[in-house]
Amino acid sequence: MGGQSGLRTIERCLTCKLRTDHFFCDLSPSVLRSFDAISCTTVFPKGVMLFVEGQEPRGIFVLCDGRVKLSTSSVDGKTAIIEIAEPGEVLGLSATVSELPYEVTAEALDPCQINFIKREDFLRFLADHGQVCLRVAQHLSRNYQAAYNQVRSLALHSAAENLAKLLLEWCSERGADTEEGIRLKVALTHEEIGQMIGTTRETVGRLFAELKGQQIIAIKGSSLFVVNRAQLKALANV
Repeated sequence: MGGQSGLRTIERCLTCKLRTDHFFCDLSPSVLRSFDAISCTTVFPKGVMLFVEGQEPRGIFVLCDGRVKLSTSSVDGKTAIIEIAEPGEVLGLSATVSELPYEVTAEALDPCQINFIKREDFLRFLADHGQVCLRVAQHLSRNYQAAYNQVRSLALHSAAENLAKLLLEWCSERGADTEEGIRLKVALTHEEIGQMIGTTRETVGRLFAELKGQQIIAIKGSSLFVVNRAQLKALANV
């Protein structure tokens, strides 16, 4: 049952009704029982830092509900948002497996429910369960591919193309079809969107104004409507 935060509290992975095809969600019942035995479930309020870039790895964080912003910063203070993690994703995995410092900072964008597993317990868990080792390898490979594609996009495409691609990605992942178009609830600021596509807050504002002027999008309150998805695809060159 959800509390005042609106979270759909999940007591155990084995009995979770929100299970999907994410990392640990579709493991066998016996493996999930072993996982439940070593995990600690915690609810974090919005704004909490789960871990910070450069910190020694304490373990992995499985996001059960809510969203988490993963970001990295340069020595001159510039910030790039690597990903907005959604429920089912595993955070801090590569650092925990490699025993190297966390590569990014993880900040809760919403109240979040997290399953935390200590590094030592997780490494023993991997040693005992071969199917999980394969899943880890697949997950890390996907993360590498996603990072490569992001760097390639930032280097080879314009800010307008990258914004169009980001909006199309959101349409596919969380868009709701309405009579007014595909509705998106955008909780990020223009500055945060700029950090995701490698540009400034001012440029993001200008690009949104241009998309509105071309009647590709419409903005009403906290909702953004993609009115002309075909034209948005043309801008994204996809």
